This record gives sequence, structure tokens and C-alpha cells, in this order.
Amino acid sequence: MDDSRYRDRIDQLVDPGERVLAYAAAEIGGGVAPSPPPDDAAPAASGRATVTSVLLNLLFPLVTWDRGDRLVDLIGWGIAGRGAPGSAASRLHRAVNPARPDGKVRHTVLAVTDRRLLVCRTGATKLLSSQEDDERALAETSVAWSASRAEVASARVGWHRLNPKRLRVDFADGSWLSFTVPIAESGRPLRAVAAALTG
Repeated sequence: MDDSRYRDRIDQLVDPGERVLAYAAAEIGGGVAPSPPPDDAAPAASGRATVTSVLLNLLFPLVTWDRGDRLVDLIGWGIAGRGAPGSAASRLHRAVNPARPDGKVRHTVLAVTDRRLLVCRTGATKLLSSQEDDERALAETSVAWSASRAEVASARVGWHRLNPKRLRVDFADGSWLSFTVPIAESGRPLRAVAAALTG
């Protein structure tokens, strides 16, 4: 989907008088994410259960166990964010990746206004979507999470492993979360978002 098509929908989602400074289609970076908010937290596993889940994850990669997935993500992708349960990064990650996903494909759009950071989610779309599907998904785009500009401490785009286009958003509570675009796509929108958040 053409990123410029998001602008009109974002303008409809902001409050009257709120000015959109930058926006970018991006996904949460791969890797270990912040702990889920307290209401989503699973019971703590013992050390023996952790070792078992890691081994099962390696032996049967199509079957997932939380602890095994986190270790594989750490080794393969690194760290995508940090934060205590209930921190800004934790809540943002949960808003974009709900605890019980419905299995449908949705895209994430970051928008910076003169007042807030908005994280929007498009409506569900198909892997091989038609123009009609894209227009419907765009019309269903809504704000999944937002934070005031004061809650954002800093933002920067830099290298992470082989990807030179990873946006890291640091929050005032000390937590952070990263966003990326595919290697083949331009990093200019992410840099515009970082500049708008820090400017």
C-alpha cells in the first residue's frame, strides 16, 4: 500500500486543530520485546520449565512456547525493546500485538502531531490484496495507542544488525521500543518521524 495514502486517514483521526508533522508505515522490530502489562502476564515459569520450553522450541519450531520463543528471538534478532510490565513500551507493544491475535494481517502506521505520538493499525487485509481490499483496510484504520509528546524522551534512526533503518523510541519512564521497515524500502519516513519527535 502506498504510504502517502495514509495521510488523509490520519488527518481524520487527529483532534481538531492538531497538526500532523510526520508519519511512517513501520512494524515493531523483530526480537525480544518488553514484558506484557501486568494484566496480561503469564505465571512465572521455573528454571526447569524454561530449559524444557527452549529445547521443545528448537526441536519443534512450528510449535511455540513463550520462553523458547524469547530465546530464539534474542539470538536471531536481538532486543526490540525494553520496559517493565505496564511501562509505555509494554503497553504500546501489547496494543499493536494483542495477547490473542485474530490471525489477520494489519499494518502499523506511526504519526507524530504537534501534541502526540499516535500508533495506528489498519483494518485487516489479505496477503495478496486488491485495491478494494487496501481501500477498505485504510478506511478501517484507527488509533491503537497514543502518548503525549512529553512521554517521549527521544527518538533516533540507526543501524541494528544488518538493518540501517531501525527507529528507536525512548519514553520518559525509561522504556523503549523499536520499529523497522523492510530493507528495500526507504528509511526517509522513519527519519522524519524521529526528527518530528525530537524537534
